[in-house]
Amino acid sequence: MKEQRQVARKAEPVTKTRQFIFALLDNFTLLSFAAALESLRIANRMAEEQLYTWRLVSEDGQPVRCSAGVVFQVDGELGDYTREDTILVCGGIDIQDASSKRLLNWLRREARKGLVMGGLCTAAFTLAKAGLLDSKRATIHWENADSFAEEFEEVNLTKSVFVVDGNRMTTAGGTSSIDLMLKLIADHQGEDLANLVADQLIYSSIRTDQDTQRLSVPTRIGVRHPKLSQVIQMMETNIEDPISPATLAKDVGMSTRQLERLFRRYLNRSPKRYYMELRLQKARNLLMQTDMSVINVALACGFASPSHFSKCYRAHYDTTPYRERGTHAARLSI
Repeated sequence: MKEQRQVARKAEPVTKTRQFIFALLDNFTLLSFAAALESLRIANRMAEEQLYTWRLVSEDGQPVRCSAGVVFQVDGELGDYTREDTILVCGGIDIQDASSKRLLNWLRREARKGLVMGGLCTAAFTLAKAGLLDSKRATIHWENADSFAEEFEEVNLTKSVFVVDGNRMTTAGGTSSIDLMLKLIADHQGEDLANLVADQLIYSSIRTDQDTQRLSVPTRIGVRHPKLSQVIQMMETNIEDPISPATLAKDVGMSTRQLERLFRRYLNRSPKRYYMELRLQKARNLLMQTDMSVINVALACGFASPSHFSKCYRAHYDTTPYRERGTHAARLSI
């Protein structure tokens, strides 16, 4: 251990202490926050000096409850910082409600000073809502990607694990905070220290911003059939304008009957049924995560009429789109 720490000190191009401000939003994701904070703590320990400090803040200085139900004490409310500081907004579920007007105004004010800002997990939504990701590349948890893309067309949304674009940073959530922090540590103090931090975290596969957050189609569906994977990929990227099974089959060099047999064999459903489930899943995400009208949700998911959309939605989820949204809103108000 002593030899390792000596290696860390040798790879030390910069010694100035850097402060990170963690802005905890209601229902923030504990894993994303803890992964980032622990990376900084371990960096200090391995370097045997205080390279990084941190401060936890909330909108009003009051304790904040994470999505796991644990309540965190904070060091204070939103305050004034210098351009040498880095603000990391920690988001989680119900990010729209957590992105208050006061928080957005604070972010805009601090951004005008030139601070580096990042959004962990779903907090890319908060940065985008404040207008701080316009014309920039960004990422967000895959579950929120559909609603984000619909609301923030001016942001270049990617599927990367994390993205650093100028003085803006975003992560996809979960352990991707580790990948981002390891990059920042490497940029600040050298790769030797970053590697030591990864070893302490038992993090054996460090990802870059070129890695995507979701599993490949074959891994996700548990089937390694190249043509089936290709068809599913085409379905997932053409939700608003669905492609007919006949065209899908032709594009991968097989007959419609062969495609039907392939889906029945591996997924126990027809291509049409599988495609419909993908579209309805996206529709449900949009209903839960955006204020889009039901009509616009229907159009965004390839349904020509609200009545057809409602009929398909009820058959699959046993409720109507309107009731689904109302039930979700009622749960949030409790």
